[in-house]
Amino acid sequence: MTSIYDVIPDIYKLVGGNNGITSLLASDMGHRIGGAIKTSLEHQERRALRLSGLGPKCPRELWYSVNAPQLAEPLPPYARIKYMYGHIIEHLTIGLCKAAGHEVTGEQDEITVDGILGHRDCVLDGCIVDVKSAATRSFQKFKDKTIFSDDPFGYLDQLDGYLLGSSDDPLVRVKDRAYLLAVDKTLGHMVLYEHRLREDSIRSRIADYKRIVRLSTPPACTCGTVPDGKSGNIKLDTKASYNLFKHHCFPALRTFLYASGPVYLTKVVRTPDVTELTKH
Repeated sequence: MTSIYDVIPDIYKLVGGNNGITSLLASDMGHRIGGAIKTSLEHQERRALRLSGLGPKCPRELWYSVNAPQLAEPLPPYARIKYMYGHIIEHLTIGLCKAAGHEVTGEQDEITVDGILGHRDCVLDGCIVDVKSAATRSFQKFKDKTIFSDDPFGYLDQLDGYLLGSSDDPLVRVKDRAYLLAVDKTLGHMVLYEHRLREDSIRSRIADYKRIVRLSTPPACTCGTVPDGKSGNIKLDTKASYNLFKHHCFPALRTFLYASGPVYLTKVVRTPDVTELTKH
């Protein structure tokens, strides 16, 4: 029986050789990647909590995402390509696990915890696994295990949900821990991060988020802000900049288009010498 702890060495051995990926497996990988690309290009308006969205979140953002999703700002094309790339890496990685001889079951199975739905990536060698792609700098958090204390997007909360929802699943032989299989999308390195179930934490988060979305009016915003250099300007932090309802959290928010990407200023003391995106 294969072990999840050998999966990365086995993938490296596979890729370094000339066998293991059959025509049938390559066709399956291509089919799944093609489906992921198609799904990424489709607009999906969801009005429900999801297990994939149980990480730390601004309550106001959460409320709008369920009660008024039509007010979300549209994803720019480059963001859609970025997310599409993540889906491609996910299916490529799972396909390589199969080709390396490891047991892969339960792909995209629906999971439910306290009425909240989600879809896990797969069960690898009897263990819940979620594949994450990251830039080199972010990949380091998985490698040095600081993701445990620095998990702004809730990857570990997501694992908690999948683990709890799979507690009675015979495919899942390991019930108390799950894994992030992280891939450096720049350099191709891989690392396996082990996570222990936090049942009380995830059940408390679910109860709290259900309470928030049932409110009759949007709650207060808790988005993070940081100084923008020494100008006196204040900008949204990295996590808050991904909030698709940030203009409802900050009605006076101003967007400036730097070469490195947009910067969202909540306070402007000195106007940046770059193009400002005007609201329509």
